[in-house]
Amino acid sequence: MNEAAPILTPAPRDATLDTVIKLAVMAVGGQGGGVLTGWIESMARAQGWAVQATSVAGVAQRTGATIYYIEMARDGGEGAAPVFSLAPAAGDVDILIAAELMEAGRAVLRGFVTPDRTTLIASNHRALAVSEKTVPGDGIAHAEEVVAAAELAAQRLILFDMEAVAQRAGTVISAALFGALAGSVSLPFARHAYEHAIRASGRGVEASLTAFDAAFAEARGDAPAAAATAEVPAPATPPGAHLGADWVALLGRIDRVPRGARDMVRAGLVKVVGFQDMGYGFEYLDRVARVATLDMGAGDHELTREAAKYVANAMAYDDMIRVADAKTRPDRFARIRDEMGVADGRLLRLIDYTHPRAEEVVSLFPARLGRWVTARPRLMGWIDRRVNRGRRLRSDRILPFLQLYLLAGLRGWRRRTLRHAAEMAHLDGWLEVALEHARCDPAHGVETLRLRRLVKGYADTHARGLSKFDRALAGAQAVAGRKDAADWTRRLREAALQDEEGLALDGALRTIGTFAGAARDQSTSSTE
Repeated sequence: MNEAAPILTPAPRDATLDTVIKLAVMAVGGQGGGVLTGWIESMARAQGWAVQATSVAGVAQRTGATIYYIEMARDGGEGAAPVFSLAPAAGDVDILIAAELMEAGRAVLRGFVTPDRTTLIASNHRALAVSEKTVPGDGIAHAEEVVAAAELAAQRLILFDMEAVAQRAGTVISAALFGALAGSVSLPFARHAYEHAIRASGRGVEASLTAFDAAFAEARGDAPAAAATAEVPAPATPPGAHLGADWVALLGRIDRVPRGARDMVRAGLVKVVGFQDMGYGFEYLDRVARVATLDMGAGDHELTREAAKYVANAMAYDDMIRVADAKTRPDRFARIRDEMGVADGRLLRLIDYTHPRAEEVVSLFPARLGRWVTARPRLMGWIDRRVNRGRRLRSDRILPFLQLYLLAGLRGWRRRTLRHAAEMAHLDGWLEVALEHARCDPAHGVETLRLRRLVKGYADTHARGLSKFDRALAGAQAVAGRKDAADWTRRLREAALQDEEGLALDGALRTIGTFAGAARDQSTSSTE
């Protein structure tokens, strides 16, 4: 005879579980997530609570995302110490702090934010992911979708630009996040307990308290309305230029271009003169004037305006001389010291990483010699083996800085180089095609000018962009004469900006090839 199985009854729920506060911080490298966690932990302990803080490191597209997890409970002083979890669980987080908007979105996707219990505190600024940066065009994800999802998922949402609050105070975002946490009144601690935790840390106290105060007021809705910031105007003169009669003559020539394009022409002139010299400015205006002759009628003068923009970009190309000039400008060192918060009297160690290829070195040769060298692959390989390796230059030291400074001083030599000859030949070829298209179809001419957006950067980046540009320009020539030529050229540009490899561009070119080939076959059969 079988004995009846014992009836198992569930143990009563431990009421102390409902008193545990569970808080997660999602941050990426450099945002002070560990500092914020330390403040919260030390504050809770100082108030007599039992606390456990852990970190779950991860690798994300923004330099190492980490989840910091904190559980705390009142320490009654009786019985065994509470046993806390080591990591957050979906649907079981009371407070979620996100140091960046997409981290808030990641928290929502992982189920850490729920409408029945979670207070979501997040900064709405963006730290771009690698996938957003590598898109040749505008690859930035739409933030509105993340905000809408956060509003639906959270019981309570506190969202504002805490990065800007921290920057105004001269500190990092952790202080602003801590202030927003205090302002949310999500933890049972008074404001002075938060401030005491900051003071007890002993580092950057005043700046951290300033950011804390501003974020606290913002979270409570007590912050004054932000004053409208004036738009910074474009520089009226080129940096470092010795102005005189030549500059006055250049400005006088701007009055000859269509009125609707003058602001852009002036901005382009400032750029090219700052890149080279006054004579270079006259060359720029000569090229723009060729376009303006086709654009003197009524209208918004879009053709001249686009030419002024993209011709200036093409003439102010990135080469070794320009890179060295950018690295040795005084305002660069001042900006770095300001961004790093280096106090007066403190030393800053600055390391610049360079990796020149044979192509960059030979590009500085005289044009004829450079062509002779590049036509000999074995010689180019010999040069590449000797220069193609990474170098770290301590540009805060005299000798490495002098190397960069002397390289930047080759500006006067630039026009004799192989690189300059190649860039100008390429520019003039593209401009001639754009003018040819504009004479028959102004809209197609505008889109042909805009193809220049594909060319940017330095070294490998420049080579990839130039390859896409040449293929897209060939496609634009293939559709010339069609009623929808401008639209197809626009599609080619947008396709080229979709991915780094150019796969979308290849697809668009194949499509053009099908109807362009059919048109040629039809034309051949009609003449026979």
